[in-house]
Amino acid sequence: MDARERLSRLRLGAQWIARPRPGASAAEVVRHLTAMQAQDFAGAKWSVGLRAPGLTDHDVERALATGQIVRSWPMRGTLHLVAPEDLGWMLALTTPRLMRGATTRRLNLGLTDADIERARELAVEHLEGGRVLSRDDIQAMWNEHGIETTGQRGYHLLWSLSQTGTLVFGPVDGKKQTFTLLNEWVPSPRTLEVDESLGEWAERYFTSHGPATVRDFAWWASLTLTEARRGVALADLATMEVDETTYYLAHDLEPAPRSVQLLPGFDEFILGYQDRTAALATEHFATVVPGNNGIFQPTIVVNGEVVGTWRRMPKTKRVDVQLLPFGVAPVVDKPLAAYGRFLGLPTEVA
Repeated sequence: MDARERLSRLRLGAQWIARPRPGASAAEVVRHLTAMQAQDFAGAKWSVGLRAPGLTDHDVERALATGQIVRSWPMRGTLHLVAPEDLGWMLALTTPRLMRGATTRRLNLGLTDADIERARELAVEHLEGGRVLSRDDIQAMWNEHGIETTGQRGYHLLWSLSQTGTLVFGPVDGKKQTFTLLNEWVPSPRTLEVDESLGEWAERYFTSHGPATVRDFAWWASLTLTEARRGVALADLATMEVDETTYYLAHDLEPAPRSVQLLPGFDEFILGYQDRTAALATEHFATVVPGNNGIFQPTIVVNGEVVGTWRRMPKTKRVDVQLLPFGVAPVVDKPLAAYGRFLGLPTEVA
């Protein structure tokens, strides 16, 4: 096993992909990963389900509907699933820098601080008491009160109010996403001091994603390198050296067994690292992220290496999966069956 495969197979184990946890709840999976990228809602649900055989798509949606897990923008300006009690302390670390970084964007959109504060007041007025509003309804309400949401203004307002701890995604209403007040949806958040937050975040990231580097952690968590190094110094972690680079990981972690996986786009196995070359060869990056547009395709992974992409093609009473391998297509019977069980529908290769 070369160094690249060893890194990837260690990560497959740490992430509960090739060593899944039968019987684990959706909340336990999310809590283990600390945060799971979730801009593609259907893919995010499968990211949870593949790590805990027995979970279904309905189980993950129910966990979101009941607040056992929540969806918000805790870091990198990107949607993630997190445990409800963790969201507050994560936002406390990342919000100041992310809001400063969005200053130019707000200016370009013509949004003032007064606009954002007025939108916050209106959101609290219309949502307090446990109420929820769909994305469209909350933007319509702002428009009615003179706050224009055309273009990307509405999205930026939702992001700003979520990033600063006022809003959070609520339960799904059919196919509509809703928003509610964070302090009501998560009434008992954990409160941590800065060093406590940095140490815990580092230990949980490297335990669930390791082996990884300090730069991987800093990028993933929207921290400075100084903050990331401080967190590592406070955490209890093992180290390994690969090509004169230090990687941090959980103690006693062993490479996962050989396996074939059908991972959704944006899965943490790919998105959890700034440097993705252990699993994804440079020559295939443009296929997984066409046009370098930030949209990651679902991947076929064999023994920790991305060997192709795949596409879901829903039918009336089944789901077909089209395999798009880089070379010879691997046998995907087991992961395909697991995906079908998760969806509750027959699945087959198109």
